[in-house]
Formats: sequence, C-alpha cells, structure tokens
Amino acid sequence: MVEQVHEEKTATQLDTLSAALDSGVKQGVNRLLSGLSAAEIGDLLESLPLARRRVVWDLVDPQQDGEVLVEVNDEVRANLIHDMTPDELVSAVDDLDLDDLADILDDLPDAVIATVLNSMNRQDRERLDRVLSYPEDSAGGLMDPDVLSIRPDVTLDVVLRYLRSRGELPDVFDLLFVVDRSGRYLGSLKLSVLLTRELTSTVAEHMDRSIRTLPVDMPASQVATEFEHHDLVSAPVIDANQRLVGTITIDDVVDVIRDEAEHSVLTMAGLDEEDDMFAPALQSARKRWLWLSVNLVTAFMAAGVLYVFEPTLSQIVATAVLFPIVMSMGGIAGTQTLTLMVRGMATGQVSARNTVALLKKELAVGLMNGVVFATVVGAIAGLWYGQPKLGLVIAFAILLNLVAGALAGALVPVILRRMSIDPALAGGVVLTTVTDVVGIFAFVGLASYVLLAH
Repeated sequence: MVEQVHEEKTATQLDTLSAALDSGVKQGVNRLLSGLSAAEIGDLLESLPLARRRVVWDLVDPQQDGEVLVEVNDEVRANLIHDMTPDELVSAVDDLDLDDLADILDDLPDAVIATVLNSMNRQDRERLDRVLSYPEDSAGGLMDPDVLSIRPDVTLDVVLRYLRSRGELPDVFDLLFVVDRSGRYLGSLKLSVLLTRELTSTVAEHMDRSIRTLPVDMPASQVATEFEHHDLVSAPVIDANQRLVGTITIDDVVDVIRDEAEHSVLTMAGLDEEDDMFAPALQSARKRWLWLSVNLVTAFMAAGVLYVFEPTLSQIVATAVLFPIVMSMGGIAGTQTLTLMVRGMATGQVSARNTVALLKKELAVGLMNGVVFATVVGAIAGLWYGQPKLGLVIAFAILLNLVAGALAGALVPVILRRMSIDPALAGGVVLTTVTDVVGIFAFVGLASYVLLAH
C-alpha cells in the first residue's frame, strides 16, 4: 500500500512537471522543485528523458545538488556530474554527511576528489577513509562515522549541556552511545530516558546494554533483517575490538531494502538497477547483449533437441500445436519454485540446513500439481483430437515437466550460489533451458514412441 502511494505520488509529480516544461514557464518548474525533497527530485530526474533532465537539473537549487546526486542511480549520477563544472561539484558535495560522500566519491573527477579531501580536517578525512575501507554492501559501508558518544560516569545534565553546545543534531536521533576511554562500546542511552530522568543521575545508571550492536563486516542484507526483527531506529556499529566506529539509522536501511527489491526484480531479466532507463538506445542495447546471447544459445539447445524429433512433428501436427503447453507449464512451475528459493536466500531463510526439506516439499508440490493439470490437459487433448493415446502422452509429459521444473527451481539457485553466481541473475536462463529440454524430450519423444510405433 505504501509503495502504491509512492508510485502514484511520483506519477502525479511527473505529470505536473511535464506540464510545466511543456508550457515553457520556468517559474512553474521552480515552484514544484522547491517543495520537493532531494529523494523526490532524484525520482523525477530518473523518470525524465535526457533533454528534459538537463533542463530540470539546471533549475534545481544548488544547495540540494549534493543530496540529489546521492539519491539517483549510478548511471544517472554519472551523466549529471558530466554536465557540472569542478567548482559546482565541490560546492555540491561540501556539506554532505561523510557516509553520503563516501557513496559518490568514486564517481567524482580526480581533481574534485583532491579538492574535497584537502578541504577536510584530519579527523573527518580519517573517518572517510575508514568508511571507504569497508565493502559498500556491509555495515561499515552503510554507517555514518560521525557518531555521538558519551562516557558512563557523567551526569544527564552534562549530557544535555553537551548536546545544546553542539547546536546541530543528526536528522535521525534516538540513541546516545556510551563508550569507555578506549572507545569500546558499553551501552546506549535512549533520548527519552535523557529527557525524563533526574538530571543529577549518571549515564551509567540509565544506559541500556541490550541494544543490538552490528559488527562492521555484517552484510547489508543482514543489517536490514536486524532492524526488522528488533524494530530498530538506529544501531551502533562496532569493530572486532568492540570499539564504536559508527551508527546506522533506519533511513539507510530503507535504502538497502529498496535496492534489494529492485535488484531481485531486474536481475531476473538480466538488467541492472543502476542503469539509466533513458540512456541512449545503443548504450542500453549493448548492456542487454550478454544475456540475450546466453538465452540465444540455450534456445538453440532446445531447438536442437526439437530437430531430432522433426519426423514426429511432420507426421503428427497435434504435437506441434500442443508441445508449447508442456514447456509453458513446466516453466511456470519452475519459476515459482525458483522465485521462492531466491527470495529465501536473500532473506537468510534458506540455508544448507533446510535445503533438503524444502526440496522434498517442492517436489511434492510439483507432483501434486502435475497430477492435477496432467489430468485436465490430457483429457482436453484427447477429446479435442479424438486420440486417447495423445491425451495420455501429453498428460505424462506435463507431469514429468512439472516435477522437473520444481526440482530445477530448487536446485539451480543452490548450485549457482555455490559457484559464486547470482541466482537471481542466471537462474531464470538455466531453468528455462531445463524445462524446455525436458518438456521436448518427454512430450515429442514419447509421442514418437507411442503414436508412431507400428
């Protein structure tokens, strides 16, 4: 429901923006942009053809440029950066949080990177280096190293005065992290406790030692799971020595969840979530060549199997009409199992401990569905062509292909994962090959034996 509201809002904003651009009145565009967040502007820029995107980008408030660059995908960001001068880029990223700066630093020209680093104090540069030293899809890559920490022996009054002296607090702020003199994490002090307890009491009396800590090398997907399971708003990130090195907040986790959802959908079609949907046609075409070529090879494999049974097809026209049903049913059944497995792997619900049990269950589902739909299709085919034997042939073929689809859908992602290949990316192609080949062998091969036997 929330996603649907977001989509409708973006569509409405896009319609309004397009109408303002069509009218040629820049004030209308400026008025719309001034009321949008950086994330909303990023969504609109990704939804605009290149020519219109450049017009809108020139009208975005320069103070928002850096935040917008963080929000758009890699390919769109590269195009926007290409159209900016070094001075504009330095100004845009100057006020970014260190974790946001780390996300886009590699996309900036070398001269701009040097200028930005030279303008930093030593502490910020060390913090930025720390974030960049961790993989992007880990807790260390997600965290903000600029974290508020306090000592356990100070009073709540001292903490309040410390916060007031800072003058500015993080946008998402519900916890203060307690550390010892060596920077080791001890616990957390909730903001609600700070505001409701006696100011003369100490932090040690009220700090919570049960708040979840996240190891710096924890995968981003696991970070999202921790936030989901424990209803976290923010969480401390610690290194191998238990030292506090940063914090992750819920807004970072929402980005992870959205990125993983887009990745799962797009990679199953051989696409990349960082691609610009309005990139030049030749550029987009080249990026799709690889998986189209792989699919072409697998299609020729299926065609080769079919060629072996060409005499059957030429003599029994019904097999040519009916065998797409066999392949389609097997493909759908396999895709259902494959999708379930890929999702389970992504959420950590599928592991070596339960794979066998899940395989048995999916085989049982494939067998039951095979019996049901084999009966239905076999009866229809037999009555349609007036050939009971043909009905039996297609019924057996559908049963076999649905079981094969379930088996392939469960095993293919496991095998690909062990080969360090993304199951979401390659699973669909392998599965289609299996169900096509098995379907052709089962249906046309059996038809050759049963219907043409003398």
